[in-house]
Amino acid sequence: MTTIALPITSAGIIQDRVAAAVREGLGAKRKLLPPWLFYDAAGSRLFDEITERPEYYLTRTERGIFAAHAQRMIALAAGPNGVGLEENEPARLRIVELGAGSADKTRLLLAAAVALQGSVVYEPLDVSASALEAAQERIEREIDGVTVAPRVMDYSHEFEAEFGPRPEVDLELAETRERRLVLFIGSSIGNFEPWEAAELLRMVRRGLQPGDLLLMGADRVKDEATLLAAYDDFAGVTAAFNLNVLARLNRELGADFDLESFAHRAIWNGDASRIEMHLESRVAQTVRLSGMDIDGPDFEVDFAAGETIHTENSYKYRPGQAEAMMAAAGFAPVESWTDAQGWFGVCLGRAE
Repeated sequence: MTTIALPITSAGIIQDRVAAAVREGLGAKRKLLPPWLFYDAAGSRLFDEITERPEYYLTRTERGIFAAHAQRMIALAAGPNGVGLEENEPARLRIVELGAGSADKTRLLLAAAVALQGSVVYEPLDVSASALEAAQERIEREIDGVTVAPRVMDYSHEFEAEFGPRPEVDLELAETRERRLVLFIGSSIGNFEPWEAAELLRMVRRGLQPGDLLLMGADRVKDEATLLAAYDDFAGVTAAFNLNVLARLNRELGADFDLESFAHRAIWNGDASRIEMHLESRVAQTVRLSGMDIDGPDFEVDFAAGETIHTENSYKYRPGQAEAMMAAAGFAPVESWTDAQGWFGVCLGRAE
């Protein structure tokens, strides 16, 4: 097992990004916060708890798809249809994961890659250093043959800059016939507005070479009761996860949010085909943030009773929609998989 250390990330840079996002989102007419703010150390732990809740079908359903099809997914990705390969000559894969988190399901794909080619380089990308460290420790302990090279980064803005074409890198890849397989699983694509999702997929494509691949998971539309339960579990873990974003602002930005005066709300917006998560102010109140690193008085935010902060969207797709999104971004369809109920889809596309 080979380990590559996490890159050093400045705490000041992270705080500046948090402050900028909060200033913009809470200063808007309709208040919002970006979902990446969920994933500090506490939020990452809570999300892992959510994935184990019986109501949260997404993780276990996608894991079941990988358990049944990981070997074929890896074999297709390494297949002989890549640029610069001789007929029937497989490529060597390097696996990159966007928003890796705990990388729990990814272990199935890594094990399949090791079985096929003996070893594999795995590059998990995430905004949470603590999640990457936990994933790295577990993968190192459980799977021989994986070189873990984690990166703390916001893939939605930095992927092309980090992985885009570089002549010296491209030459090396051509000589070794290494091919990237990018994982974008867990239905993370659903957290982006449709236009943002389309641009994100185009950005990923620009960061790849012809013949590289994208494996994407996308949750599907189903009955409203099942959807709502997944985002508002009986034990209240999702509520704690949502409220933790306010606790994070208290810790990092000197805010004085009273968590008891906000309530978690999950809503199914059928017209937009998405679950929405909100934090609703139970009373009229003013919140102050003293650690925003700006001149003048503290940053203050007024809330009316019943006013909400929109914290997350999770779009749900119909069969074929995810494949169409990938094709529009420049990924030719290779194969798709789903579970017995058709609740979740995973699709593989090759960069053209």
